[in-house]
Amino acid sequence: MRIAVTGSIATDHLMVFPGRFGDQLIPDQLAHVSLSFLVDALEVRRGGVAANIAFGLGSLGLGPLLVGAVGSDFAEYEVWLKEHGVDTGAVRVSAERGTARFMGITDQDANQIASFYAGAMQEARDIDLRQVVAGRDRPDLVLVGPNDPAAMLRHTRECRELGLPFAADPSQQLARLDGAEVRDLVQGARWLFTNEYEAALLLERTGWEREDVLAVVGTWITTLGGAGVRIDRRGVPSRTVPAVPDVQVTDPTGVGDAFRAGFLAAVGRELPLPDAARLGCLLASAALSTVGSQSYVVDRERLLSTAAHAYGTDAAGELAPALEGTP
Repeated sequence: MRIAVTGSIATDHLMVFPGRFGDQLIPDQLAHVSLSFLVDALEVRRGGVAANIAFGLGSLGLGPLLVGAVGSDFAEYEVWLKEHGVDTGAVRVSAERGTARFMGITDQDANQIASFYAGAMQEARDIDLRQVVAGRDRPDLVLVGPNDPAAMLRHTRECRELGLPFAADPSQQLARLDGAEVRDLVQGARWLFTNEYEAALLLERTGWEREDVLAVVGTWITTLGGAGVRIDRRGVPSRTVPAVPDVQVTDPTGVGDAFRAGFLAAVGRELPLPDAARLGCLLASAALSTVGSQSYVVDRERLLSTAAHAYGTDAAGELAPALEGTP
């Protein structure tokens, strides 16, 4: 499967707070919050949702096409992505703005407070998918990830006009979108990705019930943190696939992106949905145990060993074809 991944490309500034955010909040003063956290560590890493997913897909041997906007400071990052199997030929380089920045603080319970500076990402709205696919192998799927909101709406519209199957992954941008925009992004998606909070926010924004969402998307995938992943399809009972147990929690940044990469890689290699969810969970566990969204290593034998421990030897055997060609 040829997958085009649209969305944010950024540099992550990751900090660690040794306490708990909740301990710093005074219930009757929440209307006047003014907090500063003294952090113990700072890591500057490569990130951005689209780049993270593309990195995972590339590491699994799928050769994804990355579509997004960056600044002139992208050169070293681009080399890294190419070395990990990502096609960067559709990345737009801004002459005026720097690459986007993500800044996140994680506490000892893996809760996270973050902010995001868009920078060059604002120019993603000027990327025309018609030009992107012209002269290239036509993608089998376009993932519309969190990005400049106008770019997300444009790419979704262009997918429909071009007859390109697409996956909707509005993620953090749900907070910036109104109900009509969210409904537009979701309508007709082959895949819809959310976490549990985003699922609730999507319903609140759209005014829909769960069945309304399932009437307009193919499959709704909801990540549940340590509780695993829920798979929902219209007319079919929900199925939950458990997460990998006993994973060392080092940094939650990019874990959902790693899940999406593993899931889509398995789908692209025609594995059943439960197996796709398991591969997504395996990649997510690898990302969770490292600092930075692109610091994990795709090691076939290690992933299969983890799969056998988490899901049994039969499940590991079923996943093996999806890992052919990986180191």
